[in-house]
Amino acid sequence: MWTILDTNLLLLLYSYFSSTVSSPLYSSSCQLQGQFHLNGIHKTGDVVLGGLFGTHFFSTHPDLSFTSEPQQPTCHGFDVSGFRKAQTMAFAIDEINRNSNLLPNVTLGYSLYDNCNKLVIGFRAALSLASGQEEQVILHETCVETLPVLGIVGDSSSTRSMAISTVLGLYRVPMVSYFATCSCLSDRQRFPSFFRTIPSDAFQVRAMIQILKHFDWTWAGLLVRDDDYGLHAARSFQSDLGPYGGGCLAYTEILPWDNDPDELRRIVDVMKKSTARVVIVFAHESHMIDLMEEVVRQNVTGLQWIAREIPGLRDFQLQIRPDLYHNNRRGNNMVNQFWEHTFQCRFAPPPAGWVEAGGALCTGQEDLESVETELLDVSDLRPEYNVYKAVYALAYALDDMLQCEPGRGPFSGHSCGNLQRLEPWQLVYYLDKVNFTTSFGDQVSFDENGDVLPIYDIINWQWLPDGRTKVQTVGEVKKSAFKGEELTLDEDKIFWNFKSKKPPRSVCSESCPPGTRMARKKGEPECCFDCIPCSEGTISNKTDSMECTSCPEDFWSSPQRDHCVPKTTEFLSYHEPLGIFLTATSLLGTFICIVVLGIFIYHRRTPVVRANNSELSFQLLLSLKLCFLCSLLFIGRPRLWTCQLRHAAFGISFVLCVSCILVKTMVVLAVFKASKPGGEASLKWFGVLQQRGTVVVLTSVQAAICTAWLLSASPVPHKNTQYHNDKIVYECIVGSPVGFAVLLGYIGLLAMLSFLLAFLARNLPDSFNEAKLITFSMLIFCAVWVAFVPAYISSPGKYADAVEVFAILASSFGLLMALFGPKCYIILLRPERNTKKAIMGRGTGP
Repeated sequence: MWTILDTNLLLLLYSYFSSTVSSPLYSSSCQLQGQFHLNGIHKTGDVVLGGLFGTHFFSTHPDLSFTSEPQQPTCHGFDVSGFRKAQTMAFAIDEINRNSNLLPNVTLGYSLYDNCNKLVIGFRAALSLASGQEEQVILHETCVETLPVLGIVGDSSSTRSMAISTVLGLYRVPMVSYFATCSCLSDRQRFPSFFRTIPSDAFQVRAMIQILKHFDWTWAGLLVRDDDYGLHAARSFQSDLGPYGGGCLAYTEILPWDNDPDELRRIVDVMKKSTARVVIVFAHESHMIDLMEEVVRQNVTGLQWIAREIPGLRDFQLQIRPDLYHNNRRGNNMVNQFWEHTFQCRFAPPPAGWVEAGGALCTGQEDLESVETELLDVSDLRPEYNVYKAVYALAYALDDMLQCEPGRGPFSGHSCGNLQRLEPWQLVYYLDKVNFTTSFGDQVSFDENGDVLPIYDIINWQWLPDGRTKVQTVGEVKKSAFKGEELTLDEDKIFWNFKSKKPPRSVCSESCPPGTRMARKKGEPECCFDCIPCSEGTISNKTDSMECTSCPEDFWSSPQRDHCVPKTTEFLSYHEPLGIFLTATSLLGTFICIVVLGIFIYHRRTPVVRANNSELSFQLLLSLKLCFLCSLLFIGRPRLWTCQLRHAAFGISFVLCVSCILVKTMVVLAVFKASKPGGEASLKWFGVLQQRGTVVVLTSVQAAICTAWLLSASPVPHKNTQYHNDKIVYECIVGSPVGFAVLLGYIGLLAMLSFLLAFLARNLPDSFNEAKLITFSMLIFCAVWVAFVPAYISSPGKYADAVEVFAILASSFGLLMALFGPKCYIILLRPERNTKKAIMGRGTGP
């Protein structure tokens, strides 16, 4: 659209200049070939400034061809706010003319045209300002002529400003816009003479994003008009909203130029169905009228829409009178139209049928103070203040240029510009460097792109009790060289048109609380997500976490998954029921051993005790007591010394026990052989010293195995996190499985030897056969430890220790009961059998 329109404009410009400017080779004057008749206000002066303002909403385009007949565009829908901006420029020039410190001895004039908010009319008005409306222009000898206007204030539209400035920039005619915000206009290569007193879209977009971020609005709709301003703003907003505001758009709709009712209904329907409660608009008010009517028609509520005072201006406005301009030969249709619009009258001669229909005639003496008109509302003059600053910027630049000292100027040969031969590019030079402070304390200067130091007032529409609305300034967004962009809001002044009287919530998805993570919904904007609980062992401790983080090794996630807590520790404790039971059983076994030992010591001279090798019996009872006690090393939190000692104590205690049984079995066999003829010699190998030596040697072998194991690969405590994710299982790793296997294998070897020897001696003729008891005890011992191996391997954590303790206690109790139970029974309950005859099998039965 822009390319086609720009081509037409360039063709129009070529035709216009070719028909108004003659070559000096053929003529010393230029003849005006065509003339535009435009609504305007004019005032003569030494230097004339031009202005472009939209005082009508709509227009009917005239024929674009140039003819000798005047071409008058038909404009309708009077815009009082546009007329007020034009009056602001007139007021600013009048104020400057009355200021003796600014442009002394120079009177400023103005030519202000109505562009009807249409590009073609605005472009015609700009050409009229640049080329003038004189019928004939006499050229100087140098074939140059001072332009009718020195600079132009306008336009309000980015599209019109781009088109006009593209052409005026070729001749370096300065143009200062008060409302064109497209960031594309900051391109100094394309628009070398364009300036503006309103911040660019880039800053405007960031300002809106700051407001969204301040109220945590992450889900918004976007409405833009179909022109350079709207499309550039939309592009910037969409690209910056995510990175700078953390938000995204629910929808983006382009407002139709022709205000198509069907399209407007569709857009409002999209707004109604959307969950976004905030609407961002980049459009001129003329595009919003029909949209807001449709919003009201469909009763769309619950939406938040986001889209300075000059003393003396109101008094100046009150001085407006149509009769003040009647003698101006170029006419002031703009004032007359305002007067007719305000008082609903017509100047003579009125349109046909006007009087007959009861219409009033305008006298020009009507009282402006007697009617309510937007012209006199000076409570919100943000655009007007930009017009005010634009006029003053041109005035200060001209003042700086006229103060130049000859011979010290910035131009060729250190020359200065002068009022008689003023060139527009000279004023552009001074505009680039202008720097002044308004009477309201605002500094005005332009950067290298022609952009002013940005500042935006934040306003809030507020309902009054009488049903009217007023505009309240509630903050500002400004940029300074030191602090960057700052947002200031007085939230106490903000009126929220909601039942809650609080800012609305506008999010696609509610924030994910700690303990969850955000998961994007497929095919939807990034602001739309599900909140997924963190898995076990991971947490998120802040709102809207993108991922859950794993807890350290010794920690686990809390039930809420929002912080890490130390993992519970697990080991066979003295405080848990299983640990208490095993401890009690171990102590009980130890106590029984002590009791039995006491019984045997007390009855050491009786036949039962003497016949069963009392010394080996005492050693066996002591070793069994050590077996019971060593099981306590497996209970409690594993430490280095307990891990090293538990298996060594277990291995040595059981080898001592089994060695005593083995020696005892061998003594029984030797005694049996000695009882036969010729067998006396066998007893000499099983004397007391030999018995003791055998036990010591066999036990020393196990001690050597344990020592080698501890020195090569000692058991150490270990925190095992493999069994349970949320627990730390404290255990003792054996260090060397080979060492542990050799230790158990050696015990098993001695046990099997004892079992075999006892089994061979089981049929001895004695009625009280010790070999039978040893055979039975070894059978219990071997059965327990054979069952222990698979149970130990398959039991995790503390249960492996419990299995080993159980095996120790079971085998110890088996040996104690099998070997000493019958003897204690005789000693304590059947003393009559505690005789030599009974033991030898020659006494009577019970």
